[in-house]
Amino acid sequence: MNNLRKLSDREMEKVIGGEAITLAGVMAILVISIVVVMCYRFFISPKGKVSLPGGFEFEWKN
Repeated sequence: MNNLRKLSDREMEKVIGGEAITLAGVMAILVISIVVVMCYRFFISPKGKVSLPGGFEFEWKN
């Protein structure tokens, strides 16, 4: 931490951010796709079984 120095205005203009929002967007799309698949399996298929992490299991039949 002894090698730290302040960036000049020119160096600050070259700094590009946005990695965190990109990661959050990818994670949100992943979660939405998992929920869509679960809803499809719950409401469309006549029977099925879903196992979630944490020991949660759902099973349904017509």
